[in-house]
Amino acid sequence: MIYVSRKEHFNAAHKLYNPNWSEEKNKEVFGPCANSNWHGHNFDLTVTVKGTPDPDTGFVIDLKKLSKIIRTEVVEKLDHKNLNLDVDFMLGKMASTEILAMEIWKILDKEIKSISKARLHCITLYETPRNFVEYYGE
Repeated sequence: MIYVSRKEHFNAAHKLYNPNWSEEKNKEVFGPCANSNWHGHNFDLTVTVKGTPDPDTGFVIDLKKLSKIIRTEVVEKLDHKNLNLDVDFMLGKMASTEILAMEIWKILDKEIKSISKARLHCITLYETPRNFVEYYGE
């Protein structure tokens, strides 16, 4: 099994806020991330696929095609957007990095299956240089 990764970058704003809670509880749980005027991050996204190399190309997946899928299906929809307001696949969901990684998985898993025998292995999403999540699907 060979693992191949592609890294992309996007900037986005969000706030963490549970509308079922009081303002005080939101501030207690989420701190400055519950700021009513939002806050932003410079996200780094690493997408790892796995498979066996094609005997004709030597590729697990054509990285040009993978890059195009990530850019068109994810990065262009997230870059310089407000995750809570502007991103269709995040509407009505908590805009945490964990939930965002899970939603990105859903999109990319389907798209990768449509172009390759390779399978999505992991989504790694860095919110800050020290805070990141990894998601391996359900």
